[in-house]
Order: sequence, then C-alpha cells, then structure tokens
Amino acid sequence: MKSIFIFVLVVSLVGMGFGQSTVKQDEVSITSKGRTTEVRTNSKGKISVNVAPNDAEAFRSKGWVGYGDLGAKGDGITDDFDVIVATHAFANQEGLAVKAEDDAVYYLSGKRRTAIIQTDTDFGKALFIIDDTRVEDRTAQVFLVNSTLRPYKLKGISSLKRNQSKIDVTLPTASLITVNDANVKRYIRFGPNQNNGAPQTDIFIVDKSGNVDMDAPIIWDFDQITDITALPMDEKTLTIRGGKFTTIANQAESKYTYYSRGIGIKRSNVLVDGLEHRVTGEGDHGAPYGGFINVSECAYVTVQNSLLTGHKIYQTIGAAGVSVSMGTYDISLGRALNVSFINCSQTNDINDTQFWGIIGSNYCKNLTLDRCVFSRFDAHMGVANATVKNSILGHQGINAIGSGTFTLENSTVYGRNLINLRSDYGSTWEGELIIKNTVFVPAAGRNVRASLISGSNSGQHDFGYTCFMPERIQIENLRIYDYNHPEDYQGPAIFGNFNPKMTDNSYVEKYPYILTKEVILKNVEIFSGQELRISDNPFMFRNVQITAE
Repeated sequence: MKSIFIFVLVVSLVGMGFGQSTVKQDEVSITSKGRTTEVRTNSKGKISVNVAPNDAEAFRSKGWVGYGDLGAKGDGITDDFDVIVATHAFANQEGLAVKAEDDAVYYLSGKRRTAIIQTDTDFGKALFIIDDTRVEDRTAQVFLVNSTLRPYKLKGISSLKRNQSKIDVTLPTASLITVNDANVKRYIRFGPNQNNGAPQTDIFIVDKSGNVDMDAPIIWDFDQITDITALPMDEKTLTIRGGKFTTIANQAESKYTYYSRGIGIKRSNVLVDGLEHRVTGEGDHGAPYGGFINVSECAYVTVQNSLLTGHKIYQTIGAAGVSVSMGTYDISLGRALNVSFINCSQTNDINDTQFWGIIGSNYCKNLTLDRCVFSRFDAHMGVANATVKNSILGHQGINAIGSGTFTLENSTVYGRNLINLRSDYGSTWEGELIIKNTVFVPAAGRNVRASLISGSNSGQHDFGYTCFMPERIQIENLRIYDYNHPEDYQGPAIFGNFNPKMTDNSYVEKYPYILTKEVILKNVEIFSGQELRISDNPFMFRNVQITAE
C-alpha cells in the first residue's frame, strides 16, 4: 500500500508575555504493509510508523488505537515519546480515538518532540513522567491539541471600531478573528518588569455572515490594521480524559526562559476532564514554566475535575535592574475566549507563599472559575469579563486589569486585598465590579491593614491607554474577617491608597486616572468591630458616591 506522509507544523504555545515561541516541524512517515506493526526512528530523528494492514483494519473496526498497540512499553524506564507521537499521527490520519493503558507508566524524555492531538484521547489512569532535566527545546509542547482547519489572512478590512457589531466578510464557518496594529502600543508596563508595551491586538468571534459575538466585543479602535487573520472554529467538541502527569522540574538558571512542556490547546471546542499534574524535583533554582495547560488562540475550552500544581518561586533580575520574583504557572491562557475551569484544585496549599499563583492570562475574554480551589486568579494584559464563583482563592488572591464586568460571588478570598487592580498595568478596570456572598480573610489571617480594592496609579506614566477604576462597584453580603490587625488599625477601607501624593488640588496628573463614580454597599459584616472606611486617602475618593442599603 502506498506511503502517506504527514507533515505536522508544531507551534509552541507559551502564553503571550510568559515566554517566547518557536516553530518546528516533525515529519512522521506512515505506511501500512507487511505483517509487523512498529515505530522506528532514523539517525536524523525522523519517525516512521508501519501499521500492518490487519492491525489497521482492527483499529478502524474498534474505533481507537492504544499506545501499546504501536509498541509503547509503559514501564516507566523506556522512552515512549516517539511511539506516542506516532500513535497520534496515525490516529489523526484515520480519525481514530487514542487510549492509554491504565496500568502503564510512560516515560517521556526531553527530546524535541510534540504529539499532535486531533482526535478524542483517553489517558485513563496511566502515569506520564515528563523529564525536564535535559530538554532539547523548552518551547516544544509535549502534547498539542490542534485543529485540522487552517488559518488564513482576511483581505479588504482596513479598520475596525470598538464595539463594532459586524465586519464586511462572508466566511465558510464561524471563526475567531485576530487583529493587530503594530503602530500602536498598549500595556506599557511600569515597575521592576517595565517594558515598552505590546502592539495593539484583539481577538473576537464572528459567524459566517461576519456578525460579531457581542458577548466578547472588539475592545479597541483599529484605525490601521497591520495583520488580520481568521481562525476557523471546530464545531465538534474534542475530549481529553484522565491522565496522571508528573513533571520532573528543570534545573536551569533562574531567568525568564520559560518552559512550555505540557499540553498546549490551540483548537476551539475542547473539553479536558479528570487530568492530574504534579511537579517533583524543584530545588533552590530553576527556570519558570509557561503553563502545563496552555490555552491559546481558541474559544470554548473547559477544564473540569482536574488537579494541578503551583510551582516554586525563584528570583531573577528584572528589566529595571532589581531582583524580582518570577511568575511561573501551571495554567496559562493567551488570546483565548470563553474558557472555564470547573471543579478544579491544586496539590499544594493555596496559602503557602513559597509557591507562585497557579494561573496567568493575557488578552482573554469571558474567563470563569467555578468550584475551584486555586492560589490565585490573574489577568495580566487585560481580560474582558471574568467570573469567579463558588471558589476559594489563596494567598495571591485576585489580580486583574481589563474591562467589562468582573463578578465575584459565593467565594472565599485569602489575598492581601479582596481584588487587586495590577499597578504595573495602571490599575485599570473599565467597567463594573459585582461582589456577592463572599468571605474575605485579609492575607490569610496575617497581621495587615485590610482594604477591599487595591492598586496604584500616580497619573504620571503612559500605559498606552486611559486608566479607569471600576465605574460602579456593587458589594452585597460580604464578611471581612479582619481579626488580626495592627494596634492603630482603624477598620477596613474600600479603596487602598492608590496615590499617596494626591492629597489636595495642587497635584496634577499628566495622564488622569478616572475614578469610581459609585459604590453600593449592602450587608457588610466586619469582624474587628470597626467601620468600613473609604480609604487612607479620603481626598482622592472624595467625589465617590457611597450608598449603604
């Protein structure tokens, strides 16, 4: 029978801002002849798999193929990476599901490989050991959930407007649209990790007729477009179930060389159910991780009933020449829409400060945590609409900037503040905060002065956009457990001291910070017995309307 060659383009999916991306090409040669099914690798590292015709027919008949069917040993010692890559390549060609053997322990070395997942995969109860102690390419995902639908450039669209409801295109299928204007810089970061910003970008969904999904609207004006691409969305859900993964942590130098050795998801409509990820071998140094689960340039991804792990914090020298703690993640989201984590938790104590917050995101819309126990929620370079409900968040709490509505309900937060608006990006939230039925334990019970909404903006730095505080803040049924506090504590504040220098009308902001207009309070319980104050800097917030119901 004739040979069929599959050329798979593998793109590293480090979340934007968490690391670099590279492109590599794996060539898997697939044949079906003779009586022996086997996987071979030549001296140049190219993989060839032969599936005997009788075996191929048997796999087609049952609808799936297992790693062991193609020769994986699953003994925890033999490197099964090539066989796993080959199994998925064959399954993708034939449209077959993939199953792991429940009693197997698959060892995956640090060789430069990526297994492309384009069909349903059941990792079951199998164990996967991912060895990062000697990695050939830290940017190559171990698994990449990829679409068979190819992106393409759009023509004839020279500009877009914020909240535009329709674009002048007709498409073969509903698609994600990514758009950039390299002439405009946004998110010009301030502080120890300062930078010169990033090109203005956006991602949104349109239907075949070009109608924009207004639940995830266009958030910028694009007077010029330097790139616009359509990413067709798969309609059928691809499901990944089970799997117990252990990463043997890298021992690299502690600097911003992010490792992306996990599961990259770059396909819309994906369900991950029942996955576990643990980390071992962390010492006194190491390079950070860009997410074991890394979701990028896609929509409608759900991770549920899964267990993840926070990574140890290491120090390096930041862009300003001073020591900084490096962010390192087990979950990274970049340019992703409608992503949900449901009934998920982490292996380590969410209040253990030696571990970094488990999740980070950039350029996302409509993120949801529901019934999760995580050390933090974080949106770096903006999120449009986010919901945290029925969840518990640990020592790094909630950190976000963005727009739309941020909803926090039926949850417990152990962060230093209830919600921290990230000062390195201007402490901006252009929209509304809704806080309901929530418990706030400041700094997990350590001795602190409690404030609900924190951040910092001097009005002297250009972040590439006008910075806003939430226009309206609704707080209902909030309990503040501020039982541990300094002797001169005067009670929790609604707002932190966002600008200590703004104490009278003589202060001039070069880039004015637009403050909150209204705060609505209903049933706020304070366990210290003190009153809820507006701020340590009442002058700054003197025009905020406070309504207590």
